[in-house]
Amino acid sequence: MRECSRLSRRAALGLAVAALPLSTATEAAATTVVGGERLARVGVQVRGASGLPAKLTARSWLVADCASGEVLASFGAHRPLAPASTLKMLFADTVLNKFDRAERYRVTDADLADVPAGSSLVGIKPGITYTVEQLWQGVFLRSGNDAVHVLSHLNGGIAKTVAEMQAKAEDLRALDTRVVSPDGFDHKGQISSAYDLTLFARHGLRDADFRGYCGTRIADFPAGGSKTFQIQNTDRLLTGAWGLKTYDGLIGVKNGYTSHAGNTFTGAATRGGRTLLVTVMHPDAGGNAVYEQTAALLDWGFTHGRSARAVGALVEPLSERRPGTGPASGGKTGPAAAGAPGSAAGGGSSWRLAEGAAGAAALLGAGVWALRRRSARS
Repeated sequence: MRECSRLSRRAALGLAVAALPLSTATEAAATTVVGGERLARVGVQVRGASGLPAKLTARSWLVADCASGEVLASFGAHRPLAPASTLKMLFADTVLNKFDRAERYRVTDADLADVPAGSSLVGIKPGITYTVEQLWQGVFLRSGNDAVHVLSHLNGGIAKTVAEMQAKAEDLRALDTRVVSPDGFDHKGQISSAYDLTLFARHGLRDADFRGYCGTRIADFPAGGSKTFQIQNTDRLLTGAWGLKTYDGLIGVKNGYTSHAGNTFTGAATRGGRTLLVTVMHPDAGGNAVYEQTAALLDWGFTHGRSARAVGALVEPLSERRPGTGPASGGKTGPAAAGAPGSAAGGGSSWRLAEGAAGAAALLGAGVWALRRRSARS
């Protein structure tokens, strides 16, 4: 895929802005940010509710109602950041339903040859036969890059899987996301956002297998022959590890950590028949901070957040949008836009663009989106 140069993007954006009349610019400001224009604004976005946690150090976070898709509060929702292993949610959204969970696969040396050094591993060994279910347990419980690579090779290879993941992100309208590798490891240019990760989680939780895997605490994993060893989920709010209490009602979904990304986490919990999604990205140092801030935002959502009025919406996938809904309707979840907040390839984003005037930000975001779509087809 060819990248537009920074100069050519700016030139094209200038032409796009100059060509649009003022009335169109006003309309564009409200329709070009996926999920709603407030999600591109600087600062905390919340309406009709108070009591947000005081000590939120994350560079980006978002709270949403899983059923309605309403975004209840956010901060830097579209800010492009390294996702770490939370990107495995998109991997699962893309590949999970392709293979029967009882299917068996004998791992070869080639399946593991391209696992990045320093990766988190579940402990897959060449010559051992695993079921697809066991491989997915390795992905969800131990965030095993070895399991991701084996499943990717089963899927036809790393390049094919990356292309399918990028296409899936486009369908989900997760346009902040650029996929370089299916495992979420630190790769140059691999980014996502709190908004996109929340889309991945919401979509995945609609699948019974996805929901079952991400909520599994402990499983037995093959060690060769008849031997097994026990693996435990690395989600500390699910297991209560490292001095944390388990979060009441937690149902998943995925955590991540790399030295470059720091800690990232998307969690979902159900209380009183209501399910909330929270994504927290890159809080201050400390392994428990991402979980503590997620728990605090979930607590807020189940209490003060009940009175919150939506500041945006989690949009529906393009492939699932109801007939007759326009590109800016957001399908079932209410007002949202089909434009992208920015270009992942060059580091631009609606989060940065929003630091200027809202109308200019919308126009610039629309121009970058158009160029990105054209570049993706070239």
